[in-house]
Amino acid sequence: MSGREDKAFKQKQKEEQKKLEELKAKAAGKGPLATGGIKKSGKK
Repeated sequence: MSGREDKAFKQKQKEEQKKLEELKAKAAGKGPLATGGIKKSGKK
């Protein structure tokens, strides 16, 4: 891989990571409904 391609790849990785963090923050912002609901259904 050339230096330029590597840089572009790393940039993409950064953006993907940012999206994941935002999704996590949104999920956390909704409260225990998202995670708690899944855990409860898992126990049944």
